[in-house]
Amino acid sequence: MDAVRVALLREVLAGTEWIEATRRFAGSLRAAVAPHGGGLLLVGSAGYEPWHLAAHLDDEAAWSGLPELSPTLVRHRVPAGAPAHLAVGPGRLAAAGRGATLLVVTPESPDAGLLEKVHDARRNGATVLALDSGDRDLHALAHDALIAAPPPDGGTAAPATPDPPRPPDLDLDTVQHLVSAAAGENSRPGPRHHRRFRDRLARLAEALAAPPPPRW
Repeated sequence: MDAVRVALLREVLAGTEWIEATRRFAGSLRAAVAPHGGGLLLVGSAGYEPWHLAAHLDDEAAWSGLPELSPTLVRHRVPAGAPAHLAVGPGRLAAAGRGATLLVVTPESPDAGLLEKVHDARRNGATVLALDSGDRDLHALAHDALIAAPPPDGGTAAPATPDPPRPPDLDLDTVQHLVSAAAGENSRPGPRHHRRFRDRLARLAEALAAPPPPRW
């Protein structure tokens, strides 16, 4: 989903809680990955790898001048021959400590091994954020969370509460686009923001004429 489609999606969702919810969560992410921190680690579950969000955050980091938004994608299984930036295994979570931010993104309940690693990272001082379907155990470890999709049948969903919000009408992939776009915003929406957003659309149109090779 490109910047134009995100803008159209926001128009469709105007007046719903999604715009405020995704901007609030993106604000937590930006605050956690402040400059001179320990980096942003992005990890999914064993069955879900959030590589698409990694690519969008990497783009937002470049467009917004906020390099701290560029994540390290932590993979449960690293295929042979993977490039260095896609060859970081779960052992990286053991080094996450004070100043680091761990963003867990998954539509399914994380397994006990991942929860243990997230618990250790938090205990060592890392900030934990969760974008998921409402797993109670994961939310107990998270400093902030956004529920993007209904939990699977029989899952350990957190009870519905005003905070974090849980509207039932957007899937996880769509919410990831809204969060990544909001994370790259320098301020709340206003005239200056709209000028900056139009500038980004112009740069995007130019880039489409001769796109560089994808990093992810």
